[in-house]
Amino acid sequence: MEAFLISTGVVAIAEIGDKTQLLAILLASRFRRPWAIVAGIFAATVANHLLAATVGTLVANWLGGETLRWILGLSFIAMGLWALVPDKMDEGGAEAGKAGRFGAFVATLVAFFLVEMGDKTQIATVGLAARFDNLTMVTLGTTLGMMLANVPAVFLGEAATKVVPLKFVRAAAAAIFVAVGVVTLLW
Repeated sequence: MEAFLISTGVVAIAEIGDKTQLLAILLASRFRRPWAIVAGIFAATVANHLLAATVGTLVANWLGGETLRWILGLSFIAMGLWALVPDKMDEGGAEAGKAGRFGAFVATLVAFFLVEMGDKTQIATVGLAARFDNLTMVTLGTTLGMMLANVPAVFLGEAATKVVPLKFVRAAAAAIFVAVGVVTLLW
């Protein structure tokens, strides 16, 4: 259960203000089909995070021990620093425009899957799966975290990003990543 809860929390907070959340707002304003967009986000996230968690589990089995602990700890700290860097709306816009002719679900599925490649939440998923060695719980947790952050963006649009200043959210996400990194290094 620890893997699920930590994975959910880390990704939900890290995802606020991320380019995929901005992409959710863009798709919602373009298609005005929120449930198709939510379904696309869910399907893309499950596929992407299952792939990332599988890589994380394989890395954990391959490296193991002290080496893995140091790599993971330092990686989480690096992700904490990366979380402080704001994302730009135009990064997700190109994928949305290319996939738009296929409808809200397919456009969202393709755009979210591609935009999430190499993103901090995907890398966090690799690290979480390696840390906990629990493919299912990490995938479920990170997927729930993505949904918690992105579904409100679909339904509330830009108003959702104005509730809490994004610099505070980024700082909280950075602190959580750094804390997970430090805990990993110490245990």
